[in-house]
Amino acid sequence: MATTTDDESTDPFDAIVDAPFDSALSERYLVYALSTITARSLPDLRDGLKPVHRRLLWAMLQLKLDPSNAYKKSSRVVGDVIGKYHPHGDSAVYDAMVRLAQDFALRYPLVEGQGNFGNIDGDNAAAYRYTEARLTKTAMELMAGLDQGTVDFIPTYNNEEEEPEIFPGLFPNLLANGSSGIAVGMATSIPSHNVAEIVDATLELIDNPHVEHARLMELFHGPDFATGGVIVDSPKSIADAYETGRGSFRVRGRFHAAEAEKDEDREAGIERLGGGQYQLVISEIPYMVQKGKLIEQIAQLIADRKLPILEDVRDESDEQIRIVLVPKSRNVDPELLKESLYKLTDLENRFGLNLNVLDSTRTPMVMGLKELLQNWVTSQIGILQRRTQHRLDKIAQRLELVEGYIIAFLNLDRVIEIIRTEDEPKPVMMAEFNLTDRQTEAILNMRLRSLRKLEEMELRQEREDLLAEREELEKLLASPARQRTRLKRDLAALRKDYAEDTALGRRRTTIAEAAPTVEFSMEAMIEKEPVTVILSAKGWIRAARGHVALDQEWKFKEGDGPAFAVHAQTTDKLLIVADNGRVYTLGADKLPGARGFGEPIRTMVDIDAEAGIVALLVHRAKAKMLFASSAGKGFAAEMDELLAETRKGRQVVNVKAGTKLAVAHPIPEGHDHVAVVGENRKLVIFALDELPLMTRGQGVTLQRYRDSGLSDATTLNLEEGLSWEMGGESGRTRTEKEIHMWKVARGAAGRLPPQGFPRDNKF
Repeated sequence: MATTTDDESTDPFDAIVDAPFDSALSERYLVYALSTITARSLPDLRDGLKPVHRRLLWAMLQLKLDPSNAYKKSSRVVGDVIGKYHPHGDSAVYDAMVRLAQDFALRYPLVEGQGNFGNIDGDNAAAYRYTEARLTKTAMELMAGLDQGTVDFIPTYNNEEEEPEIFPGLFPNLLANGSSGIAVGMATSIPSHNVAEIVDATLELIDNPHVEHARLMELFHGPDFATGGVIVDSPKSIADAYETGRGSFRVRGRFHAAEAEKDEDREAGIERLGGGQYQLVISEIPYMVQKGKLIEQIAQLIADRKLPILEDVRDESDEQIRIVLVPKSRNVDPELLKESLYKLTDLENRFGLNLNVLDSTRTPMVMGLKELLQNWVTSQIGILQRRTQHRLDKIAQRLELVEGYIIAFLNLDRVIEIIRTEDEPKPVMMAEFNLTDRQTEAILNMRLRSLRKLEEMELRQEREDLLAEREELEKLLASPARQRTRLKRDLAALRKDYAEDTALGRRRTTIAEAAPTVEFSMEAMIEKEPVTVILSAKGWIRAARGHVALDQEWKFKEGDGPAFAVHAQTTDKLLIVADNGRVYTLGADKLPGARGFGEPIRTMVDIDAEAGIVALLVHRAKAKMLFASSAGKGFAAEMDELLAETRKGRQVVNVKAGTKLAVAHPIPEGHDHVAVVGENRKLVIFALDELPLMTRGQGVTLQRYRDSGLSDATTLNLEEGLSWEMGGESGRTRTEKEIHMWKVARGAAGRLPPQGFPRDNKF
């Protein structure tokens, strides 16, 4: 039977601390936030790594997975990492390892993978039991010096092992490979850069600590992404981003046709085919864009007819990206097609810059380029000093032993005699030759074969070499100028491995401000075709192909009939004017075909149920319109100002209760007068100049009434006279040129119209 201990008998409620909930919550959340910021999401400025990446590389180094050794299973690496250093999920650790091995994710990969490590299409890597890995030369350079006392080692989570606090290598990993992460209340986003440019800017900073930012940007040109592409921002905007540590870059894919015969076609990505046809070739895509998703985007645009100038897209990629775009016809402007893809797909996207890193005190901070490089140089100088001091300590220890060996050789016979005759030779030798404990122990442990003359000469030479090296190291440690010179020399040696003429060091991303391009608009994407638009009295709209006769008979729903019919092009915008004074916009390409009755116009634009449609017009750039309400007020407006961006339309004419918009007519070129007729059958004609040009309002009085309203209004050329339809089957039009007696000032009451004017008081 189990016995009850004192611990078990104590009341658990005695351990409960009575504290305000908000303060307890805030304290604990602060601890969590700090942990996320410093131990998970933000990279360290000194080696550019987060803890999971650092532990991965350290575990691989412990497994002796350097480039000269064979690969080992990824599962072995992941097991060591989560078992010894990083007690988190295996999938998270493996995903981090996979990214370090992907040459399309990291500019300078730190892990060399064997097997399926994913691809740029977005496919995942194989499970870790199927893949193998080892370190790259770059990773070894990043970890160089770990055995030279350059950094502190800290206990692992279970205090069973030790791990380095940071990596001391000279490889500038933070800027070279970049980093991204989201912490609590802050984030980081650092693109990759070219190592040769980083080194050049660092050398300039070492030579001139007060260097201007503009000078650094002459050497450090900007991001260099693993997948290449083109950055199309201006040099000034790029420089401003790096000066503050915050900004963004527009990254585009690259069009390049390696098989093209002409240089200009090759650079433009144009492959000429027979009969004047051509196709475009995309050879690079923006960073972090999955090729498969990009092709899906383009294919969807084609299927949705949102990119009608593009016929087809094909993926002909192997190890190199090759996406082929087939235009609709040879007349399609290649630059327009490119610009449309930039606007409608991820072939152009933005990469944010947020240089938020942990400094040497593990404090998160957003730094500009100069400040970041200064901090990195300071950390490398500190590492150099620690390496130098560590070597000096090793030299002192070796010199102590060498001095002891030399004393033994000078008194070899006596040393042998002491060893042969004394029961405890160690204290005797220490007293007689004034040796230290370490020296005596080393002499007693010498092999007999070391007692040759040549060994003595080698020891003397070694002592001289060590003394000379110690002198140089002491000078180095005492002189900041020498330390800077040594750092410059080491950086110059590193630069040779990543120079512009090497496969790994060659710049991949071109930085070139975008040239003026073909003006992009969705209208340019619409194939131009003639259509006849028919709007019924009950608001059903459709478009027949071609320009057919406007008086042609069309079928309508029972109880419905014709109202408006206009000729247009599919590239035109249609203006629908309602009697409540609102103007709505529809694209002629968006209308249903004329095989049926069409569709209700109210499903396309939000016209009030009580409002009637006054006019259906085709928008013409720079043209003008005449608006007049039933109250006899009106004004002129520019058609360009009437276009609406939303379904709700645009309020143009303000109408009071009990009045409606009665007239909405385009003003033809050359018309110089306005004619207005009232319900009282009075006519006035006045100069068009008297009509104000407005964008919204009630307008001014066109004709004065006592107890009636406006019936119709139109515009005319005074010299050509006033025309009106005679009515009947003849369809004749009558023109009255002698109309000077009706020409008065705007706002007059008017007089009866000429004989023969229509009885319905409509022009």
